[in-house]
Parts: sequence; structure tokens; C-alpha cells
Amino acid sequence: MPKKKNYQNWSKKELIKEIEKLGKRKKYGIVWEEKEEKVVKQCKDELPVLKEVKNKEIITDKNKPVNLLIEGDNYHSLSVLNYTHNKAIDVIYIDPPYNTGNKDFIFNDRYVDREDAYRHSKWLAFMEKRLKLAKNLLKDTGVIFISIDDNEVAQLKLLMDNPDLFGEKNFVSQFIWNKKTGRQSDAKFVSTNTEYVLCYLKNINKGEIRLLPRTKELNESYKNPDNDPRGPWTSVKLDAKSGSESSLYKITFPNGMKWKPTHGRYPAYTKENLLKLYYDNRTWFGKDGKNIPRLKKFLSEVQQGLVPNTLLLPNEVGNTQKAKEDYKKVLPNINFDNPKPLGLIKYLSIIGGDKNAVVLDFMAGSGTTGHAVLELNKEDGGNRQFILCTNNENNICKSICYPRIKKVIKGYTDLKKRKIKGLSGNLKYFETGFVEAEPTDKNKKKLTEQATEMLCIKEGTFEPVLCQKKFKIFKNSNHYTGIIFDQLVIPNFKKAIKDLKRKFSVYIFSLGDDTFDEEFTDVKQKVKLSPIPEAILRVYRRIFK
Repeated sequence: MPKKKNYQNWSKKELIKEIEKLGKRKKYGIVWEEKEEKVVKQCKDELPVLKEVKNKEIITDKNKPVNLLIEGDNYHSLSVLNYTHNKAIDVIYIDPPYNTGNKDFIFNDRYVDREDAYRHSKWLAFMEKRLKLAKNLLKDTGVIFISIDDNEVAQLKLLMDNPDLFGEKNFVSQFIWNKKTGRQSDAKFVSTNTEYVLCYLKNINKGEIRLLPRTKELNESYKNPDNDPRGPWTSVKLDAKSGSESSLYKITFPNGMKWKPTHGRYPAYTKENLLKLYYDNRTWFGKDGKNIPRLKKFLSEVQQGLVPNTLLLPNEVGNTQKAKEDYKKVLPNINFDNPKPLGLIKYLSIIGGDKNAVVLDFMAGSGTTGHAVLELNKEDGGNRQFILCTNNENNICKSICYPRIKKVIKGYTDLKKRKIKGLSGNLKYFETGFVEAEPTDKNKKKLTEQATEMLCIKEGTFEPVLCQKKFKIFKNSNHYTGIIFDQLVIPNFKKAIKDLKRKFSVYIFSLGDDTFDEEFTDVKQKVKLSPIPEAILRVYRRIFK
């Protein structure tokens, strides 16, 4: 056993030498040069808030969930969502910049080209900060899917395997998407026909990847030629490809049919169990009763779903050509490079969450994720909600993402002058704004005044009930939200809610952390009290430290 080193008696020179030696040890993982990002630095001086753009609201069915579109840098949007949606998201899908060096990735307002010596470092710094914020949003059962190609797939895998992010133990799969069927004849070396989708659960012990629904064709392969009361069935072989010589046997069934395994195969059942299956009418000898016996496998006993494959084929999820068609049907006159097919996002949404899932895409681009969620809800009667975040670079949010979602919800006329019926749904549009970060009384009051939209998003209460200068009340079908900007109006607020029967979440402006419980003792069963802006500031202190 090596002798323990006594560093107390070492000279300064010896200590420096030892530190240098330790620093040269090989490590497993990924290391990059940290690059400062303007939008991150900005949050040291200004705190992000949300401001609703009222004239972009779409409400077609108050019984459906309210979907959100947030315009602004996704670092700021994710920061706000860390308060409003902490551990509230079921599925995250993102299609980040692939960092090809071909003007697809902007860092600090400049395109990162292929010759940039810090190209990978800038991309990793960009991704790490956003993925850390995104992880906080996922439920413990949540899942994240990330599209990527060869340029950064190796770096992304190592980044995601970092224990400070998702960790290697929570890795599920690296799906391979067969994005095009044709061969690229002018390729320099090989025709690149695939991309990847990395999949991680937040907690491998709590989350799950769900089954895909069985297709109509699969179910139709089950018939019922003998009118078995247990319903449709198909037949499978009674023997197996492996076993032992000692397990070989011949059997004569009570109907006179003789059977033994064929060459190189072995019985899957003992004689006793095989006879039990026979008497239970689970063996099939063909319509004339003279064929080699097979086992009846009933549809009612089959797992009602399909385990996803790691290979995502065009006929299942679409390809790049289908993606362009999906997009062009809605926005034929506005060009957008490299959208993803609706089928891919629907596929991932199905295996990632149930029909009530909240789906987040914080790199929303043309809005494919929102379109896919709306379409999927229409197809299977789901009640999923989407949250899309995108900046307005090249007017992408206002001129592409929002118009696409609006048309899909309300309906539109296609290039052939056919009227396409809308899928129905609701949308609230927000822009990111800022409040000075210095914790003065004036700034705290200003943050509280600007936090109304954030609190409505957090509570899901968007319908105004009473909006006065010093307090406001909003509601949804389940509960109310009250926001009190001046503690002196608490008696007036209590009078206003006296006859309102549902539960109340009440946010009260406080320079400290006081919830004024003593003033609500007579209605304590009805209200849940929270101080603002301290609850928001606690989140921001944690992520902007």
C-alpha cells in the first residue's frame, strides 16, 4: 500500500511541482475554453420578464390548454420558465444549430465560421448554459430529445453525459434518422443520409419511453377462423431455435396428429404444458386439421403497443422532402431552410409523454413542434400543451413561427385554393423584457409590477376577473390568482374574493419575504400565499450567480 504523503512538510516548490503533476493526469470527459456570452452577462445587470403582445392572442376553444410562444433569446426565456415551469415539463425537443461553419450558428451577434479556432468551444458554452436551465424544467419523469448531425454529435453526447447535466446513466438512445432516401451523387466522399436524435430521461428510474400505437395493418393480421370466443388471433411456431438435446421429444395429440421439432429446433413447451394448451384450444392444426400444430396467439394478449426502434425510417417519421412539404403547405411564399417533418416530432411526443403532456421547444425555428402537437391532439383526442421559444433573428418569430401556428389553428387556403380547416387551439404571445437587477426597493417594486404575466403563466390563469391599479384577479376553470401590489389594499382584496368559491393563489408585494399570514387567518383554507418579488429573485439568484 503506497505511503500517505505528508504535504505539511513540503516546500513551496515541491507543492507547485505536485500540483502541476496532478493537473497532467488524464481525465475522461470533455473540456473546452469557456467563452463569455452577451445574453448571459446581461442578466447580471437586468432581470428578464415577459410582456404579452395582446393583438397576437388566439383563442378558439376555452376548454383547451393555452399554448405559449415566447419571442426573445432562449437563455432569457428559459430563465423565466425556471420560475414559471420548474419541474413542470414532460417532453423537451430541440433542433439546435448544427455548427456546420456555414452561417447556421451565431454567438455574440456574429456567425461562427469553420475557420474559427473556438468554434466547438463557443457551441458547447452556448449549449451547456441552456441545457442546465432546461433540465430544471423537466419533471422527474421527463425526457429530452435533441436533433443533431455529425458536426457536433460526439461533443453533444459527452456534454449530456456530464453528471452536472443529464449523466451517462440517464442516456436512453441515439436514434438514427434516415432523413433522405436518395443518394447524393455529387458527395465528396459519401452520401450523408442520416442525422441523429439523442434521448435522455431526467431520471432513468422514474421516467419511461412509451410504446408506439399498434398500426391498423398489424391488428388486421389477427383473424378468427374458428370463431374462438377469445377473439382474433394469429399462429406462431411451437418450437424454438435453441435448447438442449435432453429436452427433445415426440408427441401424439389426442386428435391423432403426431409432432416433433424439426432439425435444429427444440420444443418451447414440455409435453404436459403442450397438452394443456391443446385442451384449452390454443393449438391450431390448420383448417383441415392435418397441418403441423402451431400456437394460437390472441390479439387481446398482445402488448398494446410497439417498442420504438433506434432507426427512424421515412415511412414512419418523414424525411427532409416531407418536412419541406409540411412547411410549404402552410407558408408557401416564405422560405425556411431545413425544417423537421411533423411525423418526427409527433413520433417523439408519443414515446415521450402521454396525451396531457406539456411539450417544450426552446429552439422553435419555424414552429414545427407547435404544429405537430396541434395535429397530434386532433388525431388522438389529446390535450397536450406546447411552449415555443425563439428569437426574432431574420424576423423568424413574427413572420414564420407565429403565422404558421396561427394558420394551423384558425385554418387557411392552400396554393390550390382549397380551404384547409383549422385544428383549433389557443395561443398567447409574449416578448422578453427586462428590469434592473440592482436589489433596490424601487427595482423590487418595478419587478413586481412587471411580473403579472409571469404569475398568470405559472398559475395558468389568463382570464381577467378584476383588474385594479393596486390588485388584480385572474382565473381559469379550476382556480383563481390574486396579485396584490400594495399591502394596504388587503381588506379590499378580501372583500372582492369573498363570494368566489374556488381556491386562490395570492401573491403579495413585499420588500422582504412576508406573506402577511395574520391578515388572512379568516380565509386561510381558501388561499395560498406567496411573497413577490422574492420568490422570483430566489430563482434568479440561483441561475445568475
